[in-house]
Formats: sequence, C-alpha cells, structure tokens
Amino acid sequence: MTTDQTPLTPIVPVAFGQRRQEVVARIKDYIVANSLKPGDPLPTETELCEAIGASRSSVREAVKTLAALDIVEVRHGHGTFVGSLSLAALVESLAFRGLLSGEDDHRVLGQVVEVRQTLEQGLSSQIINNTTRADHARLLDLAQEMVERADRGEDFLEVDRQFHLKLMEPLGSDLLLQLTEAFWQVQAIVAPTLRPEPPAHILTARLHVAIAEAIAQGDESDLRTAIADHYAPVRSAIAQAHRRG
Repeated sequence: MTTDQTPLTPIVPVAFGQRRQEVVARIKDYIVANSLKPGDPLPTETELCEAIGASRSSVREAVKTLAALDIVEVRHGHGTFVGSLSLAALVESLAFRGLLSGEDDHRVLGQVVEVRQTLEQGLSSQIINNTTRADHARLLDLAQEMVERADRGEDFLEVDRQFHLKLMEPLGSDLLLQLTEAFWQVQAIVAPTLRPEPPAHILTARLHVAIAEAIAQGDESDLRTAIADHYAPVRSAIAQAHRRG
C-alpha cells in the first residue's frame, strides 16, 4: 500500500448485511480522508483490503454497491476509480416509484413537477441577472425548435432537456445542473404513463417560448408566471388521470 494515503482501523466482525454496509462506509471514508476526486484511482483490491481492514469478498460486495450509486467506477483491466458522483441512483429510484404509482394516482410525478417548478421559480431573479444575450438567444432558439418539432408531430424531448439545463447553466452551480437533470429525467420516464393528448404536447412546446421571452425582457414576474404556465399542462394531465382512476 502506498504510504501517502490514510489507512483506516479494521472493522470488527458483524452480520453480513451490516458488514457490507460498514465496508461501504469505510470505502467512502477512505475516499474523503485521502481527498480523492472523481476520476482518481483507488488502491488495488489487496491494498484497499489492508487500508480498511476488510476481506476481499466484503470489499468486492461493497464496490458493487458503490458502483451502482456511481460513487466508484470499475474499469475492467484498469482498476477501480472514484465515480462521477452523479444522481443516477436518485433518478432510478424516483422513476421506479413513479412508475409504480403511475396507474394509481401519479403522486410521485406530481411531487417531481412541484419540485421542478419551485426550483425554477425560486431562482427566477438569479436566472434573469446571470443570463447573457447569448444565453437569451440560445434559449429562444431551443424553444422555437421545440415548437417547430411539435407542429410537425415530432418528438422534442432532447431539446426540452437542453432548454432546462440551459436555463440553469448561467448560475454556475454543478449541483443545480445535476438536480435539474435528475428531476427532468424522472419526469421524462414517468410522464408518458399519463398518455397526454397531442394538443397538450404542442402547448407545452409553445410555453417554452414565453419563458425565453420573459428572461430576455428581464421581467421576473412574467418569468414566474411563464414557468407556472409551462407546468400547467402536466399538472392538468395528472389531475385528469387521477379522476379516471
């Protein structure tokens, strides 16, 4: 084991499930203690076992758990590295919960929509203050592309994703971008269970133009209204699905 990395004290024997979680915690502690960053290599399996005082089998199980959470990345033939630390596990969990409730009351989807709207409206002032003319132009281009695709009956899901990420990008917060991406992904996965009508699809596309225009005009009140209007169609679809249920 390299001498410039911080070892941890051995783990006392415990039940299998508890031991695995303890090893998971110890590997995370090791990453923090050694100030490792995404992309940095972890020690070899033998060295990691020695560093945290755990068996090979326990470390392998813990690494599988951490890989599923995107905390570590296993590159076969190259080793184990600190992962990108994305919110992929959150997306998977929320999307699954949303699909389970999809045929019932769409409760999870409604909560995701609420979080997205609250986040965007709450940051309206910062969005306006930090968005440049180039950003305005890009947002309007994306919104108009959505309208054009909707009018042709084409899918515009990826353009919608780019629009909402661009909305948050000027704020310079990686966490905000990750949260925006995560909740967008969940809605994109679960919303089709609502079976929305084509007119709602077209309306949603057009409402993005109002958001872009409100930002360009620097009107916070109009922006908050445009954001609320943008989420109104999906809220209406959730309410209709609930009544059908």
